[in-house]
Amino acid sequence: MHDDRTLVEARLKRVLDERIRPAVHPESVPLDVAVWTAPGEPVPVAEGLAAPAVSIAVGDRWGAPWGTSWFRVCGTVPQAWAGRTVEALLDLGFDENMPGFQCEGLVYRPDGTPVKGLNPRNQWVRIGAPVAGGEDVLLHIEAASNPVILDYHPFLPTQLGDKETAGSEPQYTLARMDLAVFDENVWNLVQDLEVLGELMAELPVEGARRWDVLRAVGRALDRVDLQDVNGTAAAARAELATVLAAPAEPSAHRISAVGHAHIDSAWLWPLRETVRKVARTTSNMTALLEDEPDFVFAMSQAQQFAWIKEHRPEVYAKVKKAVADGRFVPSGGMWVESDTNMPGSEAMARQFVHGKRFFLDEFGVENDEAWLPDTFGFAAGLPQIIKAAGSKWLLTQKISWSQTNKFPHHTFQWEGIDGTRIFTHFPPVDTYNCSMKGSEIAHAAKNFKDKGVARHSLAPTGWGDGGGGTTREMVAKAARMRSLEGAATVTWETPAEFFTKAEAEYPNAPVWVGELYLELHRATLTSQAKTKQGNRRSEHLLREAELWAATAAVRTGFPYPYAELDRIWKTVLLHQFHDILPGSSIAWVHREAEKTYAAVADELNGIVAAAQRALAGDPASGELLVFNSAPHTRSGVPAGGAGAVTVGSPGRQAPREGGGYVLDNGLLQVEIDGRGLVVSAYDIGAERETVAPGQAANLLQIHPDFPNMWDAWDVDAFYRNTVTDLTEIDELTPVEDEGAVGVRIVRSFGDSRVTQVLTLSPGAKRLDIDTEVDWHETEKFLKAAFPLDIHAERYASETQFGHFYRATHTNTSWEAAKFEACNHRFVHLEEPGWGVALVNDSTYGHDVTRTVRDSNAGTTTTVRVSLLRAPRFPDPETDQGVHRFRHALAPGATIGDAVREGFRINLPERRVAGDRTVAPLVTVDNDAVVVSAVKLADDASGDVVVRLYESTGGRARVRLGFGFEFADPKVTDLLERPLAEGNVPVRVDGGVQLSLRPFELVTVRLTRR
Repeated sequence: MHDDRTLVEARLKRVLDERIRPAVHPESVPLDVAVWTAPGEPVPVAEGLAAPAVSIAVGDRWGAPWGTSWFRVCGTVPQAWAGRTVEALLDLGFDENMPGFQCEGLVYRPDGTPVKGLNPRNQWVRIGAPVAGGEDVLLHIEAASNPVILDYHPFLPTQLGDKETAGSEPQYTLARMDLAVFDENVWNLVQDLEVLGELMAELPVEGARRWDVLRAVGRALDRVDLQDVNGTAAAARAELATVLAAPAEPSAHRISAVGHAHIDSAWLWPLRETVRKVARTTSNMTALLEDEPDFVFAMSQAQQFAWIKEHRPEVYAKVKKAVADGRFVPSGGMWVESDTNMPGSEAMARQFVHGKRFFLDEFGVENDEAWLPDTFGFAAGLPQIIKAAGSKWLLTQKISWSQTNKFPHHTFQWEGIDGTRIFTHFPPVDTYNCSMKGSEIAHAAKNFKDKGVARHSLAPTGWGDGGGGTTREMVAKAARMRSLEGAATVTWETPAEFFTKAEAEYPNAPVWVGELYLELHRATLTSQAKTKQGNRRSEHLLREAELWAATAAVRTGFPYPYAELDRIWKTVLLHQFHDILPGSSIAWVHREAEKTYAAVADELNGIVAAAQRALAGDPASGELLVFNSAPHTRSGVPAGGAGAVTVGSPGRQAPREGGGYVLDNGLLQVEIDGRGLVVSAYDIGAERETVAPGQAANLLQIHPDFPNMWDAWDVDAFYRNTVTDLTEIDELTPVEDEGAVGVRIVRSFGDSRVTQVLTLSPGAKRLDIDTEVDWHETEKFLKAAFPLDIHAERYASETQFGHFYRATHTNTSWEAAKFEACNHRFVHLEEPGWGVALVNDSTYGHDVTRTVRDSNAGTTTTVRVSLLRAPRFPDPETDQGVHRFRHALAPGATIGDAVREGFRINLPERRVAGDRTVAPLVTVDNDAVVVSAVKLADDASGDVVVRLYESTGGRARVRLGFGFEFADPKVTDLLERPLAEGNVPVRVDGGVQLSLRPFELVTVRLTRR
C-alpha cells in the first residue's frame, strides 16, 4: 500500500508539471512588443500611452532598478481560434517562486482603462470568451522594474535599496508575450487534481478516505492521454467527480476565507511605488469580483484607498462600485496598519479617527474590526483605543512568529490596562498570504487551539506585496473545499461575518491580560533612530499646534488650521506604518522620511508660532512669556498657559576627591568620577542613594550585533554574551548655564565619538543627560546602563494612555523572552515609598535585569536604554552619522513624577516676546489626570474637544475647568460622536466633573456659547 501511494503522488506531480498544466494554453502565437522607458520617476498614464516606443523582443533585458517601462503589445487573434477562449500571456520576467517583491505591471486598454495587474502568478489577460477570430489586440503595460531586495539570501547588504545607489543595470529579461487559447476544461482538471492531491497528502495514512482519493486520482491519470490532454481532460475529471462530491463531516473545522493582499505601505520599495502596487492589486481584485460571484475581498489601510483616489481615479471608481455592492470590504478602520508599540497615545487614537472617518465619508462603512495581521506585537493600551473608536474586534497573525512560547489560544478576549476587553482572533492557518493549499487548510484545522469549544477560523487569502492578491486558482480551490470530506469547510465571508459567528459560538472565550508581546523583531524598537525621533517629535509638535491654535481661536479668533492639521496628521500616521517607524525599510524610505519629518516640523512650528504670537500681546513690551504645552504646571506656569517663569536657586559645582565633579542643587547631589560616570545620585530629602553600591550609571556599553536572521528587525539574546564598557574619556570639563551646573564628557570608540552633557538645573529633582553620538560602527549595539539600588520584582513602562508592568526577573520562559521591550517616555521602578524614573525624548527599546550583589547587599536592578544599532540589511548604512538623544534620571520619583518628567522632556518650554499672560483654555484639578489633547472638533463646528486619561493606575475624580462659556458638554467616542452610555459629565461651577477608572480614557466635547 505504501508503494502504491508513493508512486501515485510522484506520478501526479510529474504529469501535472509536464503535461497537464502546459495544456491549459495548448496553442499560442507571439505578440509584437515595443517599449518606452520613462527617463525618471513614473509618468501619468496618458503620457505613458502616448510615448514613442521602440521594438523589443522576448529574451531582451529591460528595466533599470526602480525604473518604469511602458510596453505596447499588439497582434491579431487567428481566425482558426473562432469560438474559443483566448488570453494574452504576458511574462515580464517573473520568478514564480516569489509571488511578490519583483517586477510588476498594470495593463491598460488604449483609452487608458485599467484592465488588471500582472504578477508572477497572475500573468494572463482575457481577450475574449469566445472570440470571433480576426480581432486586433492592443494592450499597454506600465511595468515597474523594482529590484529584488529580499531574494533567496535576505540578509546580504545591497545598494539596490535606494535609487541614488542602485545603478542602471537592467534587472529583468522579457520572458513571454503571446496570445494563447485557454482550455477551461484542462484548467479545471488542474484544480481538481491539485485539491485532491494536496488533501491526500494530509489525510491519515491508513484512513479509507485517503485511499479513496488516491485511487480516484490514479484512475483519472489513467484516463489522460499524454499526447492529447485537451481531448481527454473531461474523461479524467469524470473519474474525480465522486470523491470531490463527498461532503465534509458535520464536525469539520470551518474556515472563513477573506480575499486579501497584504500590501506594506513601504518596505522594500518607496512610498511612491506602493501607490502603484495598490492600483495593480485593486485592478486585479475588482476584475476577479466581476468573474467570481462568491468571492469577497477585504482591504485595510485608508491611506491606500486615498492613494488610488488621488492617483488612479479610474481604478478607484471600480473599487467604489465594488464596495457599494458589498463585495470589496474596507477593513480595519485605521489610516495604515501601524506599529502599535511605539506610536503615542494620541497618534494611536488618530490612526482610528482618520481611518474610520475616511471609510465613513467615502463608503458609509463603519468598521467593527481592527485588522493588523503583520504588526510586531501589541501594546497593552490598545484595547481601550479600539473600543473608544467604536470597534470591538481585532485580527492579527504575527504572534504566531514568536520563537520561544506558543500563544495558548487562537480566539480569546484581550484585556488592556484599563480592563477593556476586545474579542481577538489569530488565524491558525499561520499566514496572511494563504493560497488555499491543502497543507494550509489542514494546518489551520489541526493547529486551532480552541477546538472543542469553537470551530471557526479565518484565512486571509491572496498574495501580498506585489503578488497581486487572490487568484482565480485560489477561488477555484475554495469552491472545491466548500464541503469536501476530509477537509475543513471553506466559505468566502467578510471579516464581520466571521467575527459575528466566532463570537456567538464562543461567549466565554478565555482572557489574556496585558501586552501581546512578539518574541521576535525586538530590534525594531531601536533601528533607524532618526525615523523614531521624527515620529516622537512630530507627535508632540502636533499636540502643541492643536493646543495653541485652539486656544488662540477661542480667545482671539485665530483661524484654526483644520486642513493643515488634518494633512499633517495623516503624514505622521502614514510614517507609523509597521516597516517605516520600526526601521525595517530600505534606505530610500528612511531618507525620504527624514526630509518629511523636517518639513512637518517646520510647518507645525510655524502654526505654533503664529498662534502664540496671536496670544502673547505686544512683542515690543520688553517682556518675555513662557508657553507651557505640557499637561502639568512647571516653572510657575500652568499647564496649557503662558506667563513669567519662576527660577529656582542655582546649583553648586565642585571638584570631586579622586577626580571628577560633584553637582548639587539642594535636591540632588550627583557625583561624576574621573571616567565621566555617575557613581552617586543622592536624593537629599529622602536620604537615599540611587546608584547601586560599587556601580556606575550612564555607562555606555557596546555589543556585537549579528542576529541569526532579519538584521534590521532582530536582536538575539546571545548579543549579551560579549560587552565592552566605554570608560575611556577624551575630555571631562565643567559647564554652567543659567544656574544649571554640569559636566561635558567626550569619548571615542571604534570609528565613533560621543559627547555628553550631564546637568542639574535649579529646582529640578533630576539629572539631565544630553547625548550626541557621531556613529560609524557596523553590526554593533549601543546601550546606556543605569544600575539602581532598587529591589523591585516589576517595573512600569509607559504605553498609550497609561503604563504597563513587566517583570524584572526571568522566572518563566515568557518573562525571559522579553529581553528587549518598549517604553514611551519613561520607565519607572520603585520600592514602597521611593522610586526612580528614567525618561527619554526619543528612544523606545530598553532592557531591565536583576543581579545579586552578594549575600548581604541585596539586588541591583539595571535599566539600559537602547541608543543605536548598525544593521546592514535592508539599509547597509543604517544610522550612520550624528544623533542626539535626551534622557533624565529622576531619583525619588513617583509614577506621577515619571509621567510629569516624561512630558517635560518631550515638550520644551517656548519663550515668546509679549505682555499678555495666557490663561489655560482647559484646567484639571487632579495631577493624576492628564489632558492628552485640546483641539477644535474635526467637523469645523468650532466645538472644543478635550481628551484626558487617568495616568497613575488608580481611581480619580477630576474637575475640568474651561476658559470659555459652553453649553451641553458631551462625552464622545474618538470620532467625537456622543456616546449613549458610559462616563457622564456633571456640570459644576463653570466646568464639569468626571470620575475615572484606572487608566480610563475620556473624550469631552463642548459647544461654545
